[in-house]
Amino acid sequence: MKVDIVNLDAKNVGSIELSNAVFGAEVRNDIMQRCVEWQRAKRRAGTHATKTITEVSGTTAKPYNQKGTGRARQGSLRSVQFRGGGISHGPVVRSHEFGMQKKVRRLALRSALSAKQAAGQLIVIDEAKLTEAKTKALVGHFAKLGLTSALIVDGPQVDQSFAHAARNIPGIDVLPSVGANVYDILRRQVLVLTKEAVNALEA
Repeated sequence: MKVDIVNLDAKNVGSIELSNAVFGAEVRNDIMQRCVEWQRAKRRAGTHATKTITEVSGTTAKPYNQKGTGRARQGSLRSVQFRGGGISHGPVVRSHEFGMQKKVRRLALRSALSAKQAAGQLIVIDEAKLTEAKTKALVGHFAKLGLTSALIVDGPQVDQSFAHAARNIPGIDVLPSVGANVYDILRRQVLVLTKEAVNALEA
């Protein structure tokens, strides 16, 4: 399929042929959902924890006699039924990661790219470069392109002036082609690719 190439001033500067295998594949919502859950699970710190009865500080003495009080027998004030006691079956420090095959991850990425293309939310620009790292100038370019929520994917290396100018703009993310992922593609309304990014993703 052929799409137009525009520059940062929203002017047509040519066209490019997109691979149907990458940008015209079947959109698998189930695979994309699995990939998003996999990514979010990897990002979880897993540092949540509570103390058990053996870890709570407090007395080790038996609260009162076993018999003769008329109350239920108790062996420790650090038990889970007492205020300030331990927590039963609480969270522990652990990793939330789980495995996902590479071919499934590649399928999810193809589905995400194809979904953006099918929805008309894919823009190809000639390059993402600025002579000066000026946020105000970049905001003007984005206004011409109609971008308020967008992920911009460049080639193997991102232009530092462009990245610095874009990092203070809400709703705009900039990534190199190697960092393109399903979660960031889907969380922004528009996907913007440079010509280098298209070649890298197809490769």
